[in-house]
Amino acid sequence: MSRRSDIATVSPATVLELLKPVTWFPPMWAFACGVVSSGISPSHNLSALTLGVVLAGPMLCGASQIVNDWFDRHVDAINEPQRPIPSGRVPGRMGLHLAVLWSALSLMVAALLGSTVLAASIAGLVLAWAYSAPPIRLKQNGWFGNAACGVAYEGLAWVTGAAAMTGGQVGAPIVIVAALYSIGAHGIMTLNDFKSIEGDKRMGVGSLPVRLGAVKAAWAACIIMVIPQLIVVACLVAWDRSLFAAVVLVLVGLQCLFMRRLLQDPAARAPWYNATGVGAFVSGMMMTAIAIRSL
Repeated sequence: MSRRSDIATVSPATVLELLKPVTWFPPMWAFACGVVSSGISPSHNLSALTLGVVLAGPMLCGASQIVNDWFDRHVDAINEPQRPIPSGRVPGRMGLHLAVLWSALSLMVAALLGSTVLAASIAGLVLAWAYSAPPIRLKQNGWFGNAACGVAYEGLAWVTGAAAMTGGQVGAPIVIVAALYSIGAHGIMTLNDFKSIEGDKRMGVGSLPVRLGAVKAAWAACIIMVIPQLIVVACLVAWDRSLFAAVVLVLVGLQCLFMRRLLQDPAARAPWYNATGVGAFVSGMMMTAIAIRSL
């Protein structure tokens, strides 16, 4: 089947499903945190703000989802056979063609926002392809794969938001908190892996729930989420932002309460925690962004 005939058989709705809009929130939120932390009013550069949100969500995150779906098509045939590629709604090698095309379009959009944003976008796409594609396939090891996701979805998106507003100049406090929340996001990614334990086991994907077991993986996720946030609190105190530090600390405490319930039955309650505890995590991100915007 030719590439042209492949394209003709794929509906816009199927392409949108392949882009997984539900996954766009984390990088778009991190981008928004970067915008806020820059200290520059979005009204001063609405075009950069709009373009940046599109870049962080539909473009870069969307590209990473297509890449992952293509190289995970055999795993998805077990875990989610209704997905566009394993179901045959995206035929032949069309998934790969779309992954390459969407990656290229993302870089074109990033170039419009300056060299710093372009560099961050290139780094994010390199991580996205390395995460899913052989021979590297970072997702084969839950430690490395989740680290790549955390950096791409949180840290690079945060720096991109700040760079888009400032024309490329990003201060040290922004880089520090973006890096810390990237580490914390590693734990969130681990909890996301609970939904695909069976398929990962059968296909040899070494996610942390597969490597460590459900209970140990949940403990690891909780520890990895909490410690970086406590370091953020310490940084805010050191930067004379004690009131904001107290608010972030309360949000960390709330997460710990939710974690107690999670750890009682991690396999069953991981989705519940993602709907509750993660909200406190991302709220802390924005509170931190507000705290450092005048530094």
